[in-house]
Amino acid sequence: MTAMPALYLSHGAPPLVDDARWVSELAAWSKELPKPSAILVVSAHWESAPLTIGATTTGTPLTYDFGGFPQHFYEVTYVSPGAPELARKVAALMPDSEPVAHDETRGLDHGAYVPLTVMYPDADVPVLQISMPTLDPQRLLHLGERLRPLRDEGVLIIGSGFTTHGLPFLTDPTPNAAAPTWSKEFDAWAGERFAAGDLDGLIDFRAKAPGMPYAHPTIEHFAPLFVTLGASGDPEQIPQQVIDGYWMGLSKRSIQVA
Repeated sequence: MTAMPALYLSHGAPPLVDDARWVSELAAWSKELPKPSAILVVSAHWESAPLTIGATTTGTPLTYDFGGFPQHFYEVTYVSPGAPELARKVAALMPDSEPVAHDETRGLDHGAYVPLTVMYPDADVPVLQISMPTLDPQRLLHLGERLRPLRDEGVLIIGSGFTTHGLPFLTDPTPNAAAPTWSKEFDAWAGERFAAGDLDGLIDFRAKAPGMPYAHPTIEHFAPLFVTLGASGDPEQIPQQVIDGYWMGLSKRSIQVA
């Protein structure tokens, strides 16, 4: 079986599914990938220590972890098969120093199901979400390293965040808003770091990246990147930058690593 790549997606808020460009780019991306045996998602929207494994049964309700949107966004469903076997494998890959908790009531949040409704609209691939037990880039790299063997079994590992996420500093909430300077500067820096395979620079983004702290006043939306890089065959490789551009002025830059 060919090893699956690992992805870092700028997943967007629920209305991003109304953005025709993002939908077409994400759908085309998924069509170029081998069909995964299962999908493992680490989302910006679930921080919990110790590492927690979410629901493993089919039909667990989604987690609508957002507010202020039209009602139809709270009626979206995504009934993907449960992934109990993947959950067991994830737990087995963790060392004794990394305790594992389980929360069978925790359904997929929008960082997981929003992109999956576009990538795998038939909901025919088992999906499992696990929490981010830390926001420390080095520890998240190590977590990704432990998860790496799953790729050889056909598991698609997705870190789901947003390359810039300065929501408090946006002045134009429309989808086609011009990107603020801090968003453009951080996005350009991230693209350059990816093109150079500069892992050390990415790890130290809080100190080195222009546009901070406005681009990430809190860092949970950039943190999933490090799980993706850790799960790669070489965290210092030059990733494929598959999606770029902006939505509401926020960078949608998304990557694929082998």
